[in-house]
Amino acid sequence: MRSLSDIQNLNGVRVLVRAALNVPVAGGKVVNTFRLRGALPTINYLREKGAKVILMSHISHKETPSLAPMWEAMKEFIPNVQFVADIVGDEARNAVAALAPGDVLILENLRQDAREEGNDEEFARELASLGEIFVQDTFDVCHREHASIVGIPKFLPSYAGLLVEKEVAELSRALAPVAPSLAVVGGAKFSTKEPVLKKLLTAYDRVFVGGALANDFLKLAGNPVGVSLVSGEHEEDIKELLKNDRLVIPVDAIVAPKGGSRAEGRVAELGDVKDDEAILDIGPKTVEMLAEIAQNSKSVLWNGPLGNYENGFTDGTEGVARAIAGSGAHSVVGGGDTIAAIEHLGIGEQFSFISTGGGAMLDFLAEGTLPGIEALNS
Repeated sequence: MRSLSDIQNLNGVRVLVRAALNVPVAGGKVVNTFRLRGALPTINYLREKGAKVILMSHISHKETPSLAPMWEAMKEFIPNVQFVADIVGDEARNAVAALAPGDVLILENLRQDAREEGNDEEFARELASLGEIFVQDTFDVCHREHASIVGIPKFLPSYAGLLVEKEVAELSRALAPVAPSLAVVGGAKFSTKEPVLKKLLTAYDRVFVGGALANDFLKLAGNPVGVSLVSGEHEEDIKELLKNDRLVIPVDAIVAPKGGSRAEGRVAELGDVKDDEAILDIGPKTVEMLAEIAQNSKSVLWNGPLGNYENGFTDGTEGVARAIAGSGAHSVVGGGDTIAAIEHLGIGEQFSFISTGGGAMLDFLAEGTLPGIEALNS
């Protein structure tokens, strides 16, 4: 995988950068700058080398179809950063032509053009024509076969940005953890987590399953789950994983009536979930158990919330975040709500590495590579 250090001369060169500017927006304003800050090392490196930097990104929020709020937020970090409400049209081309060495321009949301997600070759060619070199620096969507991810490298010399280079190095390290080791996987959808769970069970001493994902495991282990979210799929695969003595599941839970708030929740032992209740978070004994395992581990990997985080069931996720942060282990974490919890607690600096990827992180851990990374090697 070629990196920025392999480029001999950048002065005056138009560099097309696929950046991670897709961040949470509320009321037309960016509310979390984690990914924006992660994009800065590559942008600043290119600026200092005299490159003309053209940033491409996407935003999937239906209520915020434009990258204009990200441009406003980036003004805090980059002087005189520019924005054009166009992607490959005349307005965009004129803005690119007017760039001076060290300038930075943000193009409009790539997903405003349906050809982006369709991996249209002509769209990739049009994007590529804006630059002379392509830099892939958005790890979080490197698992997507979109035009700006796998299409552009067909037409331009392509390199990994500093963020992608670091992601690959850190997650590759996480695939060979120093023992004793703990992996924590939360979220939902067993079908998307099965490959990584199987991989982690071969590499880590203990693998904890939490979040809605754990409900299937709890049910098939013979515990009542009331009206909890369960997939009801892949039951034989889950039963097989339950036989693995490295697998760890919750020992208690926070439950509430379906649709209930955190204030309506109560702690329930396994076997004590009522028919009209849903499991919405891990309980205090489970947090204590994970804290003890983390304290005795040298390597910890974590991806995904351990409760219904978006609806206020945050105790389990935040409790485990504090435990891992204070464990002294080499800690690698990722996933949107996981990062939100860490940012909310203000303990980000206590983790060894925070990945910008959620699904991309899991796919890399399962496969050891991603389509966007492979495209750089072609």
